[in-house]
Amino acid sequence: MASDGLPAGVVTDSAAGFPPGWLDGKGRAGGVTVVPLPVLIAGQIYSDGGESLVEPLTIALAQGSEVRTSRPSPGQFERAYRALEAEGHSGIISIHLSGALSGTVDAARLAASSVGIPVEVIDSRTAGMPQGYAAVAALQSLRQGASLERSAAAAAIVCRTSELYFYVPSLDQLRRGGRISASASWLGNVLSVKALLKIQDGRVVPVEKVRTADRALDRLLEIVQGAAAARSGGSEITVHHFGNDDEAAGFAARLESALPGTPVSLARCPAVLAAHAGLGVMAVAVVPRPVSG
Repeated sequence: MASDGLPAGVVTDSAAGFPPGWLDGKGRAGGVTVVPLPVLIAGQIYSDGGESLVEPLTIALAQGSEVRTSRPSPGQFERAYRALEAEGHSGIISIHLSGALSGTVDAARLAASSVGIPVEVIDSRTAGMPQGYAAVAALQSLRQGASLERSAAAAAIVCRTSELYFYVPSLDQLRRGGRISASASWLGNVLSVKALLKIQDGRVVPVEKVRTADRALDRLLEIVQGAAAARSGGSEITVHHFGNDDEAAGFAARLESALPGTPVSLARCPAVLAAHAGLGVMAVAVVPRPVSG
């Protein structure tokens, strides 16, 4: 048994985008190991999750400079796994950004074969806080005494039953990054559309195209309300944002008014996602309750 009292460790990557304080010792995700994803700006590599990345990424996106993302090396995962093994954990649950969007989960699988304890690697088929809530579910399941396999299954259920919707004020950055090529005919004139998107089967797909920002946010509110109302056991919601803090706070307040009793949290959009979605992105995670923690 490890010093934290858990038989297994939980690992994810920075695409989870936890809200402030969640990774602290007593936070809901306290004890989760987060492997940072690299973001490349003007040839310089930054680690997602750090404050040092926010300003250069904001400037690069505002200027239309090249921003690229990459997967972590298998060695980064191996080091994280070996550290958990050295702490006394007898297994690991490792939950990662959709394999259709990134090679991150492949790197985790390569690393898993190099350590001496079992590693349950999960392709979340999503991103943002659906991925983050899955890590929380695995952590709490382990705390309640469940096995490695049952705790991994709890995480997989959260991934499968959660939803992530996006408002993107400009599709230019997504187009440059090749994340919307399959939807090009639907998008029409990319410069004149405010897009509502979602992650489905691990990929970014269109929901609606709207002409104005106000209408796009109104529709996003309606869609999220509908998704939350469809869950008989209730939901938790996280509003991700990048470069639009006040707008996101106002949107979260509207959600709280529209969905009384539904927990709504705010979190900066993971840099690895903002790099493709651009400034002003708002991504809303709708996760079924109860998510333990």
